[in-house]
Amino acid sequence: MHERNSVAELAEALKRELNRYSPGEKLPSSRALVERFRVSPVTVSRAIAALAAEGLVTTRPGAGAFRTAPHGAPVRLGDTSWQQVALSVESAAEVVPRSVDASGVLTTLAEPPPGVIELSGGYLHPALQPERALAAALGRAGRRPGAWGRPPIEGVTELRAWFAREIGGPAGTVAASEVLITAGGQSALTAALRALAPPGAPVLVESPTYPGMLAAARASGLRPVPVPTDARGVRTDLLAEAFRTSGARVFVCQPLFQNPTGAVLADRRPEVIRVAREAGAFVIEDDFARRLAHEDAPPLPPTLAADDPDGIVVHVCSLTKATSPSLRVGALAARGPVLERLRAVQVVDSFFVPRPLQEAALELVGSPAWTRHRRTTAAELRVRREALLTALHRELPAVSVDFVPPGGFHVWARLPDGTDDAALSAAALRAGVAVASGGPYHPAESVAPHLRLSFAAVAGTAELAEGVSRLRTAFETACPGG
Repeated sequence: MHERNSVAELAEALKRELNRYSPGEKLPSSRALVERFRVSPVTVSRAIAALAAEGLVTTRPGAGAFRTAPHGAPVRLGDTSWQQVALSVESAAEVVPRSVDASGVLTTLAEPPPGVIELSGGYLHPALQPERALAAALGRAGRRPGAWGRPPIEGVTELRAWFAREIGGPAGTVAASEVLITAGGQSALTAALRALAPPGAPVLVESPTYPGMLAAARASGLRPVPVPTDARGVRTDLLAEAFRTSGARVFVCQPLFQNPTGAVLADRRPEVIRVAREAGAFVIEDDFARRLAHEDAPPLPPTLAADDPDGIVVHVCSLTKATSPSLRVGALAARGPVLERLRAVQVVDSFFVPRPLQEAALELVGSPAWTRHRRTTAAELRVRREALLTALHRELPAVSVDFVPPGGFHVWARLPDGTDDAALSAAALRAGVAVASGGPYHPAESVAPHLRLSFAAVAGTAELAEGVSRLRTAFETACPGG
C-alpha cells in the first residue's frame, strides 16, 4: 500500500475515535498506535500531523497529542452568490472570455482515494524519486554562504549556465544570459503565453495536447486552435494552413515524447521552424520529457532552440518531472526583445524562484547521484512500459496502442469506436483504478475515444497488472458490447 494511503486511512480511523476522548485528554502514544494499527512510526507521525492541521488535535513536544477543545460558535456563512455575476461579466472589448478551469490538470494532480491504483499520475512514484539525493542536496544547499539571501531576478548564475548547456547541447548555441529560472514548467508555460499573445488572440496547439497548457491559455483569454498530429509529430502541412487562416502568431508544441501521444518530432523539425518564420510567429517548445528517455530510446534529437539563431523558439523545460513534484525548478530560454518581456512577466507574477530551491537543484544536478538516478529511471520506465503493454494485450485486446513511446510516462490507448471514454474513466474509478479520459486533451472535438495510461506513478509492475485488471472490469461494465 502507498505510504500516503496508509496515512489517510490512519487519520480517518483516529478521527472516528476522537469522541472517545474529552477535550484536552491525551491520545494513545505513538508506540501504541504503531502496534495497534501495524503501521510505521512515520505513518503515525504524519497522520497525527494531518489531524493537527485540521485543528482536531494539539501536539506538545515530548508529551504527545491531545484532543483539541471544541471551537466556539460556528462562523456565520455569508451570501457569496453575487460572485457568480461578478466573475462572469466580460468587458465589451474582451473577444474571448477568460475561463479558469483546472479540471483537466487536477486529473493528474489529485491523489486518488485510498486503495485506488493510480494510472493517471503525472509524476514519478516515490520509489522512483531521488529522495535521498534530494535531501542531501537540500542540506548542502542550505549551508551555502548566502543561500537564504535574495537571488538574482533571472536566477542563480550557475544554474542558468547548466540549463543553457542542457538546452543548447554540445554546440553551446544557448548562452546563460538567454535563460531565466522559473518555478517549474507550468509557470514557464503560463508566462510565455502571456508574454507572446494578447488576450483574445488565437494560439495554435497540437491536437491532442497537454490540458495544463490549454487551461493556462484559456485563463489568459487566448483561443486555442487545434493542429492535428500523428506519430511523427505535428502535421506541418496543416500547421502552415492554420497560421494562414487563423492569423495566429504563436504555436505551442512538445517535440519530444509528446503528451499524450508520445510522438517524437524528428524529420519535420526544420519545417516547423520554416513555417513559423514565414508566418512571423513564435514557437513555444515545451521540452518537458527530455530527462525521461527510456533505456531503449534512440539518440534524442536536439532541442528546437538549439537550431534557432533567430529567436523564433521560446524554450520551456523543468527538472520536476524527472525528480519530484516539489522540486519546482525550470527554465525559459529565449533571445531578442522577447527575453525582456518574459523577464518582466515573471517578475510581476512571482518576483523570483526561492534561492534555497535553486541552490538545491544545482547541488543535485552536479552530484554523481544525478547520473545514477537518470540511469535507474530510464531502465525502470522501460520495464514498466513493457509491463503495461503486456497487461493491456492480455486483459484488453480491444484496446490498441498505435505508437509505443521511447520516453515519457504514459501510453495513448485507443478505445473501440463508440466508447464513452469519460464514462469508462468514471467506471474505472469505481473499480479501483484512476485513468485519464481523452476528452480534456483535445482543444476542440476529439476524433476517437482514448485513455491516457501512466506507468510511472504506481509502486511497480505488479500494481500495473492489477490496475489493468481492474480497468478490464470497468470496461466490461461500461462497454458490455465491447
